[in-house]
Amino acid sequence: MTGASKGIGRGIALRLAEMGINVAINYNSSAGAASEVESVVKNAGVEALTVQADVSDLGQVKAMVDRVQKEWGHIDILVNNAGIIDDGLLVRMSDEVWERVIATNLNGTFYCTRAALRAMLRRRWGRIINIGSVVGLRGNPGQTNYTASKAGIIGFAKALAKEVATRNITVNTVAPGYLETETTSVLTDDQKAYWLSVIPQGHFGEVDDIAHLVAFLASDKAKYITGQVISVDGGMAV
Repeated sequence: MTGASKGIGRGIALRLAEMGINVAINYNSSAGAASEVESVVKNAGVEALTVQADVSDLGQVKAMVDRVQKEWGHIDILVNNAGIIDDGLLVRMSDEVWERVIATNLNGTFYCTRAALRAMLRRRWGRIINIGSVVGLRGNPGQTNYTASKAGIIGFAKALAKEVATRNITVNTVAPGYLETETTSVLTDDQKAYWLSVIPQGHFGEVDDIAHLVAFLASDKAKYITGQVISVDGGMAV
């Protein structure tokens, strides 16, 4: 899975390990955090492989997928979680900021999925789970680049789900709302109060709320669920 060293990615990696699934832990720059996740995954009794790659770089993605497939023979489950945020009003947004967010969030999802998909097609089984965002459904001022990338992932998943449905491969998107992570920890009190006011449940979610859903979608129990966007946001997208 991509972006597995921290936050949501870390939580998903640990939950998959608890299910007895070997986990390839991708990271870009947080080597120490990725190493810690690897240790915890191995303590769960499964194999772990830590692989550095910038998912916006096609060559690095190919090398990463080749390494995992050489080590384990195949990839059955792909979780596209890697993503970045670089906010700003569109009128002042630079080309570089726009392109960097799209390259990581949307192009990275495309590169990783295409690289892993061929083996899934041959084996006639696979699970592709993309981590989107509530803003990809409802928008958010100051995040046109991030919103566009997450909305693009939703459309990408719906189209791909139809392409591969007859091969026992499911493609779904999980759309988290605001969670108790590093992202919300830096919000001011006023910002937190605003977001809590637009969440019907009145509180932020937890990483485990996402991890448990991803684990379900990765299992045989979810074999008839594909092309779906499932929000985990306390009601924000209603």
